[in-house]
Amino acid sequence: MASVNRLDMSNIIFWFTQKRWILIALFVGIILYNIPAPSGLTNAGYNTLIIIVIALILIITEPIPLPGVAFLIIILEVYFGVADADSVAKSFMNDAVFFIMGSLMLAVAIVRQGWDTRIALMIIRFTGNNAYRIAFGLALIAAILSSFIGEHTVVAILLPIGVTLLRFSAKDIKKIGNLSALILFSIAYGSLIGSIGTPSGGGRNVIMLSYWKSFGISGLSYIEWMYLVYPLILIQLPIFMWISVKSFKPEKLLLDSGVRRLKAQVARSTIQPSKNIGALIIFFLVFLGWIFFSEEIGLGIIALTGVILYMVSGLVTWEDLNRNVNWGVIILFGATLSLGTQIYNTGAATWLADKILVFTGQLMESVPIFTDIFVVLMTTILANIISSSATVAVLAPITIKLSGDPIYIGLLTAIASAFGYFTAVAAPACTIIYASGLIKAKDFLKIGWKMGLASMITVVIYANVYWRFINM
Repeated sequence: MASVNRLDMSNIIFWFTQKRWILIALFVGIILYNIPAPSGLTNAGYNTLIIIVIALILIITEPIPLPGVAFLIIILEVYFGVADADSVAKSFMNDAVFFIMGSLMLAVAIVRQGWDTRIALMIIRFTGNNAYRIAFGLALIAAILSSFIGEHTVVAILLPIGVTLLRFSAKDIKKIGNLSALILFSIAYGSLIGSIGTPSGGGRNVIMLSYWKSFGISGLSYIEWMYLVYPLILIQLPIFMWISVKSFKPEKLLLDSGVRRLKAQVARSTIQPSKNIGALIIFFLVFLGWIFFSEEIGLGIIALTGVILYMVSGLVTWEDLNRNVNWGVIILFGATLSLGTQIYNTGAATWLADKILVFTGQLMESVPIFTDIFVVLMTTILANIISSSATVAVLAPITIKLSGDPIYIGLLTAIASAFGYFTAVAAPACTIIYASGLIKAKDFLKIGWKMGLASMITVVIYANVYWRFINM
């Protein structure tokens, strides 16, 4: 009996050790809930901020899977009286969530038709076998692709290509650590850089569009977004390559054997050319739909239309989609979007914006570039703690309430949320390459702070030169 009691006590202690952050988060929430709301803030707005605190603790420490945190956000919105169940449901599921769901499914369909290896072969034909050129080619293609289908999707497509090329290039892959870092960071950071280029480049962009529309602000069209942001991608790519080359000097400069083996792998592909072409045509139609009809129909509905076309044409099956789509990402995305909507609806965003303006004095109103620096710095810091989508979902309702043009500030927030370079968990793109086992945590420290600092400086200068020049 005594041994059983000791075992039970050990299990209880182990459970508390593993789940202590849940208890800490709930304890903090209970304390805050029993403190009166600050002056000028409604009870619903105050309770929304409490949910944010609880969610941030759980997202950072991750004592339970992130989809579980998403469900907790949803139920707390109702339990804390922020909104009724129907209102929460409406804020959870909208076109932005449809877009994330559709883009993940489109990626599955593209990989299913073998376009990942064909893209690799196209890069090699363009760059040759020089390691620096291959790295730049991967970064460029990653940036272009992620502009339209999101960075985590592109990294998932290109990572197997990079790893295959590395394994074909050395008998012992552990002896080419710098080359591995150069190739894989080109994929991850290239994808992050490119993801800001269009509204369909990532969930953060769609969230911003959704907020502008919900808050009665006349937003940007697909082409207008590209016109304002795409030149920044072309500026950032050379900066990244210079930083990466300085950070990682590859052990091998010419990858002859790796290139030959990759070409042979593509040549052995059994996928029918007609299916390859069909997959490309459908995606091109989706892309045209995003450009010309997204404002009327919505990015998400167009993406799901493409998924239906893939399924009807037999290029992908529901089993493929069900097995390979990360449904947890969709749930988390919807929950953070719902939380951001409540921040705005309850007045918490206005209250926080007013407090920030008081704290910063007259600087924001008298020195516009100070607002830019503040927004970029705050967004970058939070994006390296939680996901970029969650950062925009939480911060956007606040930043667009600051002084200045809400389109200008909102776009700056969306761009800076992509600067998740600092750690392996800062962005899905970084997590995916770290999971390959070929990148070490210290590699992120070696290059991440340089890229983050360079990006923050670049975007502030870009906004105050290019955007001012075109009279945005």
